[in-house]
Amino acid sequence: MKAGYNCPSNRYTRGYMKQAELYRKLEDKRVECLACARRCKLAPGQIGFCGVRGNKDGELYLLVYGKVIAMHVDPIEKKPLSHFHPGSMVLSIATTGCSWACMYCQNFDISQRRVVEGFEVSPEEIVDIALKVGAQGITYTYNEPSIFAEFAHDVGVAAHKRGLFNNFVSNGYLTDEAVDYLSKFLDAITVDFKGNADDTFARKFILIPSYKPVFDALLELKRKKIHIEITDLVIPKVGDDLEKARKLVRWIHDNLGPETPIHFLRFHPDYKMMDYPWTPIETLEKHIKIAREEGMKYVYIGNVPGHPDEHTYCPKCGNVVIERYGFEIVSWKLTKDNRCRFCGEKIPIVGTLHETYKDNRFFPIPIYRLKRFERVDAKKILTSSKEQSKSN
Repeated sequence: MKAGYNCPSNRYTRGYMKQAELYRKLEDKRVECLACARRCKLAPGQIGFCGVRGNKDGELYLLVYGKVIAMHVDPIEKKPLSHFHPGSMVLSIATTGCSWACMYCQNFDISQRRVVEGFEVSPEEIVDIALKVGAQGITYTYNEPSIFAEFAHDVGVAAHKRGLFNNFVSNGYLTDEAVDYLSKFLDAITVDFKGNADDTFARKFILIPSYKPVFDALLELKRKKIHIEITDLVIPKVGDDLEKARKLVRWIHDNLGPETPIHFLRFHPDYKMMDYPWTPIETLEKHIKIAREEGMKYVYIGNVPGHPDEHTYCPKCGNVVIERYGFEIVSWKLTKDNRCRFCGEKIPIVGTLHETYKDNRFFPIPIYRLKRFERVDAKKILTSSKEQSKSN
């Protein structure tokens, strides 16, 4: 583990930023960040697109290490993960910053904030909180977690040691190096497509040139045997083309397999897209139909509580084996080894039903009462000498 300034050991201290693992050195003290597919090339003193990774004297640092901006307890189904530890409860955490600039982001106040700040929490303290509230896992979410990969890694390794699982909610815009690094602790990932993975949509509304890195990352994630579920946010007028949806579904079917869960999510107006309407439910149902026509076995509608396509259906006999309402499990018709009680078909689910499905699994953590809030002048830190940094 590489030590950061102000921290001669790996113990967490105030003002601690950590030297990154995901980067390589270039000429003239420039560095190339490998946390996401932007691969920002930074001169000394520069900060990447994400706003949280910066070059200090030829070395890359994660500026938000140990700085949590949001913490909440959620049901796993909210991520959404429908085939991974169903009924479990997770502690969700985030930092500021993001590798994308989505114009519809409901968490824009976190993801688009280009200020290094947060509540000071060590990896071990996060695990302690998760266990205290009864969570079975930790979710890295609300912003793109790959940008704080080194912090997530340390939390995730500590979580594994104490019996907790780890999952990302991610845009999937990853490098091969990032996937390899994340595979050391990551158990599951939800990869969020937007607008049917159309590159024109991506360039206009996300500010990335292409979805190709996401598809490449998915292949690597599969090779690493990380559980994958897919979402596609269907946005009216600009991201609801049925033929493009069919193309996306075919790729998932052929490369990830027909048993890969896919969730078509309803869009609601937010951030810079307040003038767009909610996605018509009929449009989502057409996406569901296409996915089933293409051979996908587990297809879901999201953000429409009470819709029958929230349920899991046995692909053999057609009966409902997991009935849901929103994020809640209403009935469970599977055996202990996750077989359909009606016909015996094996349903691909990691883990089995957690008893916490009966509990309240959605509540905030008042982190502002527990930890000190710190804002960092990132530019000043990156351009100051090591001696000045040590004296801060």
